[in-house]
Amino acid sequence: DADHGINMDRGFTAVMDKLPGVEDKDIGTILKTAGMALVSPVGGAGGPLYGTFFMRAGTAVPNKYELTNGDLVALFEAALDGVVQRGRANLRDKTMVDAITPAVDELRKASAEGVDTVEALRRATIAAEEGMKGTIPMKALKGRASYLGERSIGHQDPGATSSYLIFKAFLDTVSTHT
Repeated sequence: DADHGINMDRGFTAVMDKLPGVEDKDIGTILKTAGMALVSPVGGAGGPLYGTFFMRAGTAVPNKYELTNGDLVALFEAALDGVVQRGRANLRDKTMVDAITPAVDELRKASAEGVDTVEALRRATIAAEEGMKGTIPMKALKGRASYLGERSIGHQDPGATSSYLIFKAFLDTVSTHT
């Protein structure tokens, strides 16, 4: 929805303002800095949820300047666990969890198969997109959308959408820098 998009834009503008100060730091520090920057400017539940996502992700990969597939799995598992813990959402509640969970599952599979990092992220991004689209027929059980009840059916969840876009951004960045 527009409110979520505006808040996410505001939050990631704050992230971009903070990144020059940590560009020479390890990936964990960069992710934690992004998480801290997201908490305040993003309204509603989005700030704490995405802040937790990035802070937990950063905590999972301390002192790393390059990431293996195993690191990516640990990073996104920690991010997902943080979001589930903070938001108390489950799969099929029509939330960001519906995009993140299948992406993490796909990262685990790709890592076990030994595919390269770009391919692992490509598969995870496809899974996140499928999870995002899968929210359309769902009735929202968490968040503001849950107040709409049956009227939430037929609309894509904004949090699942922004979560998919985060996976896509990871893929685009890694694809460009490998």
